[in-house]
Amino acid sequence: MRSENQSSVSEFFLLGLPIRPEEQSVFFALFLGMYLTIVLGNLLIILLLRLDSHLHTPMYFFVSHLALSHVSFSSVPKMLMNMQTQQLSISYVGCVSQMYFFILFVCLDNFLLAVMAYDRYVAVCHPLHYTTVMRKELCVLLVAGSWFFSCAHALLHTVLFSHLSFCADNTIPHFFCDLTVLLKLTCSDTSLNELVIFIEGGVFAFLSFTTILGSYICIGVTILRVPSIKRICKALSTCGSHLFVVFLYYGTLAMIYFFPSSNSFKVKDIIASVMYTVVTPMLNPFIYSLRNRDMKLALGVLYRRGIIFAT
Repeated sequence: MRSENQSSVSEFFLLGLPIRPEEQSVFFALFLGMYLTIVLGNLLIILLLRLDSHLHTPMYFFVSHLALSHVSFSSVPKMLMNMQTQQLSISYVGCVSQMYFFILFVCLDNFLLAVMAYDRYVAVCHPLHYTTVMRKELCVLLVAGSWFFSCAHALLHTVLFSHLSFCADNTIPHFFCDLTVLLKLTCSDTSLNELVIFIEGGVFAFLSFTTILGSYICIGVTILRVPSIKRICKALSTCGSHLFVVFLYYGTLAMIYFFPSSNSFKVKDIIASVMYTVVTPMLNPFIYSLRNRDMKLALGVLYRRGIIFAT
């Protein structure tokens, strides 16, 4: 990073959520409960997948990395600390670091959702070849590629951002350091940054989304070839919630990054940010794992082991 950036602004001020002072305690308790659900729920998933050998399958391998991503990219701790202490400042380096990891884990989510959709496509449409197609080497390669391209994606935006200068305004009307909001505060030309967001970010999001959509279209076609009420209900139960979260996730991202209403920050942007930074990670344990029969059995085994060890 250039020294002129650090001399022009040494810290930012996060305004947080647009709530009244008398409502601070209520929202603090609400988001604290949601954050604990995110952390404990997703860590429980990782623990179960590590301990139960029956869950050492490609699908659960991807789920464990998705859970790790949701635990890591949440920006709630800083918001909770600001709400409790009323210290709204964040250093320039801290803000850039928060932005980098946020971009990284958002991009990682995109790739993992696409990889999981492909895994389900192979399992439903080509069940006889599933073990040969989704072998361990391919699963590791898919996850490693997701991490690599996510890191490169986040690094690219961070490097481009480091060349921007901030003159006077260092107040961020948000509860975390979001790239699109920070670009509105700079006094430098942001045309290159916006172009990279639209093209490079759009390509990644489009490829991931089309992979997910195409996989589920193929799954639907396969199921409807031999239709039965039981198969259709099972498919809707399994895929309906996942597709709902996918559309919720991509819909909120699109609303912020590709369809901004004006140059000023809007309350709808904060609501959308809360949806994909808090609500979606919180739903992960329930949608991907705890509603699954294998996961429930593993949870029961872990519970019984805990009782035995306690006695």
